[in-house]
Parts: sequence; C-alpha cells; structure tokens
Amino acid sequence: MLQAQCHILAVTCDTAPIGSLLSVHVTGLMSHFGSYKAVKSADNDLDGQMVFEEFVHYLQDQEKDLKLVFKNLDRRRADKMDSKEIMQSLQDLGVHISQQHAEKVLQSMDKNGTMTIDWNEWSNYPLLQPKENNIPEITLYWKHSTLFDVGDNLMVPDDFTTEEKLTGMWWRHLVAGGGAGAVSRTFTAPLDRLKVLMQVHGSRSNNMCIMSGLTQMIKEGGMRSLWRGNGINIIKIAPESAIKFMAYEQIKRLIGSDKETLGILERFVAGSMAGVIAQSTIYPMEVLKTRLALRKTGQYSGISDCAKSIFRREGLRAFYKGFIPNMMGIIPYAGIDLAVYETLKNSWLEKYGANSTDPGVLVLLGCGTVSSTCGQLSSYPLALVRTRMQAQAMLEGSPQMTMSGLFKQIIQTEGATGLYRGLAPNFLKVIPAVSISYVVYENLKMSLGVKSR
Repeated sequence: MLQAQCHILAVTCDTAPIGSLLSVHVTGLMSHFGSYKAVKSADNDLDGQMVFEEFVHYLQDQEKDLKLVFKNLDRRRADKMDSKEIMQSLQDLGVHISQQHAEKVLQSMDKNGTMTIDWNEWSNYPLLQPKENNIPEITLYWKHSTLFDVGDNLMVPDDFTTEEKLTGMWWRHLVAGGGAGAVSRTFTAPLDRLKVLMQVHGSRSNNMCIMSGLTQMIKEGGMRSLWRGNGINIIKIAPESAIKFMAYEQIKRLIGSDKETLGILERFVAGSMAGVIAQSTIYPMEVLKTRLALRKTGQYSGISDCAKSIFRREGLRAFYKGFIPNMMGIIPYAGIDLAVYETLKNSWLEKYGANSTDPGVLVLLGCGTVSSTCGQLSSYPLALVRTRMQAQAMLEGSPQMTMSGLFKQIIQTEGATGLYRGLAPNFLKVIPAVSISYVVYENLKMSLGVKSR
C-alpha cells in the first residue's frame, strides 16, 4: 500500500506547490517509513494505517522543520553553510561539538566536495542518514529533554521554535509536562510529606528517620495520610506552568533577544525571573501545601477550609510567610541545575558525540537526576527555613521568628547539619520522580500527537 502511495505522490507532485521538493524525498522516505515509529507519528487518527492525506501532511511537516533549521544555521544567508556555522548555531543551543566533529558531519552531507552544504544536500540528508548523525534532530532532542519534574519548582522553562508555537505544539508539551508532574508527584507524595515533617519537627531530641516517620504518619492517620498536601501540590502545577511560560516569553523580548533559542546565560536570567514571577503569584498555594501536609486528622476538611482558617486566625500576611527565603532559593537552584546539566551534556557529547549524538534515555535521566540533585542541595537550607516559617503558627508555643533568626537558632541548637534535615527522603524521591516523569511525559506526548525529538 505504501509503495503505491509513494508512486501516486511522485506523479501528483509535478503540479503540487511543494512538488519538486517532495519528489526528491520519495526515495529516501521509502526506507525512512520502514520504521514503525515514523509510521505511527504520521498516523493522526491512530487507526494503525497511514492514508495518503496523512502521508502528505507528514511530508509537509518534515519539510517545514528542515527549512526552519536550515535558515537558522545559514547565518551568512548564502544559501549554503559551512562547519563554523554549524558549530556556532549548536553552541547557541548549548550543544558544543569540536571542529573535527563538525567537519566529519559536514563531509557525510557534502555530496559535491565543496565542504559546504546547500539546500538540496541538507534536505536529502536527514531522510537518508541514521538519526545519530542528524544535526537538526540532535539539537531538538536535547532542547526538549532538559527538564524533569522532581516535585519541586522547575526554574528554567522549555524553549519552543516559531514553528512549534504556530502549530500549537508548545501547549501540548506543557500539558504533557503537567500531566507527567502530577503523576510523579502523586507517586512520591509520601516521601515529600515525610520531608516536610522532618524539616519542621526534626531536632536532636526528635531524630526522626525515614522508617519511624512513615510509621508515625500511618499510625496517626492511616495509609491515606501519606498523601496529605498532594492535592494542592498537583493543582498548582497548571497555573505555575502557564504563568512561568508567559513570563519567560515576555522576558525574552525585554532582554532584547531576537534568537529563537536563548544562550545559556540568557536562559538562566530569563528562567530565574520567570520563576520569581510565577512563584510570587502562586505562593499562597505553597503555604497551603505545607499546612495541609502537617495537619492532624480532622483538623481541616479540605483545601478551602484550611485557607479560611488561616485567613481568620492569622490574616492575609500568613499566606506569604517564608516568601523571602523561597525567592532567594530560586537563583542557586536554577543556576546550579542548569550549569550541571549543561556540563554533563557537553562532557557526554565531547566523549561520545563523534560516534553517536543520540544520548538515549539513560543519559538523559542521569543528567537530569544529577543536575536536579545538585540544584536542590544548594538551595536546601533556604527551603528548610521557608518551610519552618510557613509552619510556625501551627507549632504551639513557637515564637514567630524571621529568616535570619531561624538560621541562627538552627545553627546554635542543631549545628550546620540541622539545615539539611529531611534531605534523605528528598533525595530518595529524585530518581523515581525523574523516571516516572520521563515515562509519563513521553507517553502523553505520543497521545497528544507531539513529534518525538
């Protein structure tokens, strides 16, 4: 059936607007569509078969992607590009390759020996060569695989191309990311609640460990109590993601960048500022999450009852307790998370990129896990102080202390290690959270029709 459709397409292309280009691709697509993944991505109605219209749409989408990447790489607007242009464009995306590697990839594309690539060579190459040498796929794969939800704030939003914004792929990425975050947070909620309990109630006299903490929670409220505070933690994903994305796009314009994808420093600045704006907006939900996680059985009937109770007893200012240390923690978390990820990614590319530039799931999970762990480690003392400030009113006889006062008290009474109480369950949840988030994200993307990078 596919061969017949290809023959029809080759004849039809003589009069079609994209005829000359599509006819060039037919031979390459015969081998390309032998892949089940490619056929599945083109099957829009998910009936297991690819009809002619779906095939044509798939070709048009591929054509647009190729033109977009070629235009971005061709900086001199000479309708051809060399190895230096490839290297520079990849560096802007945070992907660093050597001159030798760039020339090797260029030679595999260059059919006439000029050491430059024109449009015909570029358009034929991705369909006739394996994915591991495909420069457009390399950049887009890394770009859309840098963020994982570990139950904490994602400080650096994803970048989307103009094509993805016009086709609506951006909101599908966000929906898939939100759904993945909701699932991963639900699975790791017991560890998250245990972390909060250890941060607030842990001390030298009450040296709560993982097993004793879990046992205490189950004894007090049963198995369901392990998920206290998870509802509000999931609800806040949608507004936080939406606000962060909109703020990120506006900040990109304000810093005067006309590039589709920001450099590392610009991305860090824009991402941190977007994180501050989003957190400022949804911070009352953070306070509610902490209070609901710490509540005793029967203390509140739900989220609204908790909010009303806090407002009646403590006023509006209570919803912003711990706000300053929370904002201060954004910079080290975002900066170290991004810096470690970029370092690990570039180290992998330098060592293995000459043979294969497709990182694979394990490499992505490893980079995401290590970078997120380092980011959390750097900002953990601020997160602990924030949580204690949010919970102060719930502790009987506890004075209402400032951020600096809490730091001094913790160091004097518990030592420097007191600033890292609850770190063990926090680290325990990173690997399962990243893994679950990745698997759910990939499956949701497929269900939403997002093309895998």
